[in-house]
Amino acid sequence: MNLYRLVFREILHRKLSFSLGVISAAVAVAGLVAALAILQKHDARTEQIITAKEAETRQQMVKLEDDYRKLMLKMGFNVMILPKDQNLSDLYADDFASNYMPEEYATRLAKSRVATINHILPSLQQKVKWPEHERTVLLMGVRGEVYVQSQQQKPLLEMVAPGTMILGHELARSLPLKVGDQTKLMGHQFAVAKINPERGNKDDITVWINLTEAQELLGKRGLINGILALDCTCDTVDRLSRIRPEIARILPDTQVIEYASQALTRAEARQRAATEAQTSIQREKDGRATLRGEREALAAVLVPVVLVGSSIWIGLLALANVRERRCEIGILRALGLRARQILLIFLGKAVVIGLGGAAFGYVVGRVVGALWRDAPGAQPLHIAFIDPRLLLLVLVAAPVLAALASWLPAMSASQQDPAVVLREE
Repeated sequence: MNLYRLVFREILHRKLSFSLGVISAAVAVAGLVAALAILQKHDARTEQIITAKEAETRQQMVKLEDDYRKLMLKMGFNVMILPKDQNLSDLYADDFASNYMPEEYATRLAKSRVATINHILPSLQQKVKWPEHERTVLLMGVRGEVYVQSQQQKPLLEMVAPGTMILGHELARSLPLKVGDQTKLMGHQFAVAKINPERGNKDDITVWINLTEAQELLGKRGLINGILALDCTCDTVDRLSRIRPEIARILPDTQVIEYASQALTRAEARQRAATEAQTSIQREKDGRATLRGEREALAAVLVPVVLVGSSIWIGLLALANVRERRCEIGILRALGLRARQILLIFLGKAVVIGLGGAAFGYVVGRVVGALWRDAPGAQPLHIAFIDPRLLLLVLVAAPVLAALASWLPAMSASQQDPAVVLREE
């Protein structure tokens, strides 16, 4: 007798048992394939989310850094360039430098385009008596910034037009003066162009006028006593060690001091923007990794349970089939079929069950995986329906597991003595 025909007839004779076996194998394979497909979609979705998050975060970081920049710019300049022979004790005591240097120094520094400097503003500052109002004020002569590194950057200190002045908050309140008023300063007529908001420092008693007019009033034509600057503050580590050599090379008879608190605050603010961006991305990665771990843990429990359950079910179906067909097995043995052939008939049926369940289960598993939504409302994420390695794995593993599950019942059938079986029947 042809072994293949016997296997085929065995399948046709026990259609229900065969169908239940195929369904059992298909459930196991579908569970495995669906779990792997869901994890695959999770990884693809994670990569998609992180890529989008990184792009979004880069945009947010640019905006955040710009917001920080605007906020920090209100703190003003953080570097002062002074004549080399200026005594710093006198500077701190008087609030202005008593030594002077040519205004041309600012132009020379600007033309050199120092990499660590963003803004350069020459100034002439001195404490003077305002005779018309009998007040001692800090007079600040400024001009437009001679250097702004980027066209997108705005000047930190606006230019004061000739014939106008800008008043500190305390001066305007106590005199009193308001925008548009005409007043005299040391015999010269000025219009109040602006009143600065309260700042809580010496700016509240400062009068800003055009640099050229300040030089004329103080008799310091072509001279300044300070150059205000803003360093790049790209980091917080020893900025002055980079700035001082550059400026000393261009202006050897000057010295550089830094308003440390302002520089440190500005640098830390920018670093905070970058840190926030990285933290946001890492938080998303950690959340997705946690979710993947939970799904892996669930799959690690469910898939083996389903595999074991399906194997036991296939084994029980094979055992029931053997018991029901003891008489037929005895007749086949009496007709000359050897024990090995009986064994191969039942194992062959198990292999066919495994192959059918593997093919059907693979399709069901991939469909479930394709329909799975990684998150509520998420856009569908497509993965390849055919995974050659996974398909090959289930087509080999499912028949092997089915054959192993049917091994004991098949061995029992092959070892039955036909004489004993027929006598009992």
